[in-house]
Amino acid sequence: MNKIGFFRSIHFKFALIFVLLIILAMQIIGVYFVKQMEESLKSNFNISINKQINLLNYSLGVEFDKDRTKEETDSLEEDLADVLSDYTTGDIEEVRVIDRNLRVLATSTSDTDLVGKKITDIMISRALSTELQTPKDVFDPKTQKRIRIYATPIKKSDGEIMGVVYIEASMEEIFTQMRNINSILAVGTGLSLLITALVGIFLARTITRPLSDMRKQALELAKGNFGRKVRIYGNDEIGQLALSFNHLTEELEEAHSQTEGERKKLASVIANMTDGVVATNRKGEVILVNEPAAQLLNVSHETALSMKITSLLDIEEEVQFDQLIESQEPLLLDFSSDDKPLILRVNFSVIVKEHGGFIEGLIAIIYDVTEQEKIDEERREFVANVSHELRTPLTTMRSYLDALAEGAWQDKEIAPQFLNVTQTETERMIRLVNDLLNLSKMDSRDYRIKPDWINFTVFFNKIIDRFEMTKSQKVTFKRDIPNEELYVDIDTDKITQVLDNIISNAMKYSPEGGKITFRIKVLEEELLISVKDEGVGIPKDSVKKIFERFYRVDKARTRKLGGTGLGLAIAKEMVQAHSGEIWAESKEGRGTTVFFTLPYDPNQEDDWE
Repeated sequence: MNKIGFFRSIHFKFALIFVLLIILAMQIIGVYFVKQMEESLKSNFNISINKQINLLNYSLGVEFDKDRTKEETDSLEEDLADVLSDYTTGDIEEVRVIDRNLRVLATSTSDTDLVGKKITDIMISRALSTELQTPKDVFDPKTQKRIRIYATPIKKSDGEIMGVVYIEASMEEIFTQMRNINSILAVGTGLSLLITALVGIFLARTITRPLSDMRKQALELAKGNFGRKVRIYGNDEIGQLALSFNHLTEELEEAHSQTEGERKKLASVIANMTDGVVATNRKGEVILVNEPAAQLLNVSHETALSMKITSLLDIEEEVQFDQLIESQEPLLLDFSSDDKPLILRVNFSVIVKEHGGFIEGLIAIIYDVTEQEKIDEERREFVANVSHELRTPLTTMRSYLDALAEGAWQDKEIAPQFLNVTQTETERMIRLVNDLLNLSKMDSRDYRIKPDWINFTVFFNKIIDRFEMTKSQKVTFKRDIPNEELYVDIDTDKITQVLDNIISNAMKYSPEGGKITFRIKVLEEELLISVKDEGVGIPKDSVKKIFERFYRVDKARTRKLGGTGLGLAIAKEMVQAHSGEIWAESKEGRGTTVFFTLPYDPNQEDDWE
């Protein structure tokens, strides 16, 4: 047996399981911890900022509440700026105070150009209208920082809203902490995985070592070596398994010793058990029948044991038991039924007593030679058909050549006709020989097709176009072919020959003005291709025979049209070589439809797009 690689061994599988479990646990813990930590940091950040906002609102409300004389009205902005200057530390980066008219009264930054200008910010407008704080998180592409913006209404002591305080607070510190925490978790996870992998491999070795030993023991048992024992490493389940394995080895050794002696005794009988065996006594009564013989003769053991061999073989009217013993000639028996052919050959051998030479009985060995007889019959029929097909054109050619030799070649009217007939018959013999060669190649064991991936829709249309351009009769072509790409793995030369033969037959037997329909139907695992004509059709009892070699429905018309009777037989062989099926449906006077299938896998089309 081949050595098991590390990545296929149980060592690797155990370590992988441990590592995957640790990864799963660390991921669950990490995700939960990071999520909770992030929410906690954001919550603390929000609480801290809100505290500062409340304090700032109070200070700003005091400034708005001050009673200023008309001469002092311009000092409000200065007082507000003094208040804001104390709140630009920590996470708060900018503070603005906007009045109810959306005019900036003060800012904590050095950009004093904003003071006095009106701004149109939806957050500020919403804070003035709803009197509620409206925070929002944004990302500043210039500074590459995450910022939380607050817009909080400023109220006097009597509850009157005087404006809005606008605050921008940086959240970058929170995400810096989160990155540090993630780095710590990643390093911890890596160390845990390394330690877990090492521990997993160590633990796996403690389990696989006795299993490996038992594997070696099994190989030795297969070789017939019963002396080796499995080492027991402990009293756990694996140890009990090793102990049971050793006990099994002892039992197998004992059983092997017993069966070896019986095997030698029955060797002569077992040698003949592949075929039917029937044994009789000296009176011809059956005393032994094995299972193959009972199945071949279609009788039960009990019925067979109560019969004579001549009755069992159904030959009592032709042969007597004494004649079987004297001649011992093999018999060929026909047990065929309407559903199944069955030809049996029976060889006889006399059982002679070792001492004295008395005949003890008869042994009949029964062979099923149905396939062999079928092949022989087909061979005889094939030779007869070939002889007949060659004899007809050869006889015609000899007659015309004799006439030409006797002087007909000098007749300018008759000689060309005779030569034309001779040439036609020669071409027909060439076609016949080529078809026979094709059949011979397909019947040979080394016959191989050369498949290639093609778009069958385009392939089928090209063949139809070729026939449509070269047709001489008035026949209409109708195509029922999908527009989609249908990729199949076929030998294009062989399938072209199949289609040429089918379409040629359809055109031969189509009447003037008839129609030939070409169709492709996409099934679940195959393509169904059909060619339908409107010719005279085929008789019902001949439809299934048209794919047999040399079979013709109308022999005279077929020979007249140049047919050899092998085209559809070749087409059948080629389709079957592609793991497909071919058949025909026809009604006399309504035309014939020839179908064939090709394997088709729609999932393969993705590889060709």
